[in-house]
Amino acid sequence: MKILYAEDERQLSVAVAEILKMEGFEVTTVYDGGQAMKALEEDYFDAVILDVMMPVADGFEVLRSMRQSGNHTAVLMLTAKATVDDRITGLTEGADDYLAKPFAMKELVARLRSLIRRNSDYRYSVLKYANIELDSNSCELKSDKGSLRLNNTEAELLAFLIRNDETYFTAEDINTQLWGGKESPEKAELYVFYLKNKLRQIHADGNILMRGDAYALGEG
Repeated sequence: MKILYAEDERQLSVAVAEILKMEGFEVTTVYDGGQAMKALEEDYFDAVILDVMMPVADGFEVLRSMRQSGNHTAVLMLTAKATVDDRITGLTEGADDYLAKPFAMKELVARLRSLIRRNSDYRYSVLKYANIELDSNSCELKSDKGSLRLNNTEAELLAFLIRNDETYFTAEDINTQLWGGKESPEKAELYVFYLKNKLRQIHADGNILMRGDAYALGEG
């Protein structure tokens, strides 16, 4: 599993990279956003770790460049502050997960393995519901009235809802069934909110409906 790790704190980068290598990852380390963009142009990675605060280009700029160029590799953002604004910015730009500094290496490794496994699991087909179509390989979501690209986790969640259309799931259900209980109900709720807005943007006939504290994909 090939990882690109972009972190400008050299000592932290060396320490984390060594542990990741011991865990079986092949790690490429870079120290600023410009180097990260260059590495992404030249090689393929199974996942990318981006520190938010980096010289030349920050993590958000690198992420934005990736998604605009059609690169949908799973991205884990590292932020020194676990603020809501930081998380929302990362998710809006297309991040798949985030981790606040300081972090436990066991958690970083677990999140990386989970991201890589989940992204390989759901990328296998084109899924259709009502007037929408989701290409799991490109993360493109389209209807007869528009199209846009989802980030990996949004596409994963929508694929889950399409395969279980008109079945209601609580945020806890989504966390358990889709992510093996390793995330949080709050994360599920946040992604449901983003996905609902994106379905509205392309005038989808399908919508995320709510019954009590449970969600389902349905028409309406």
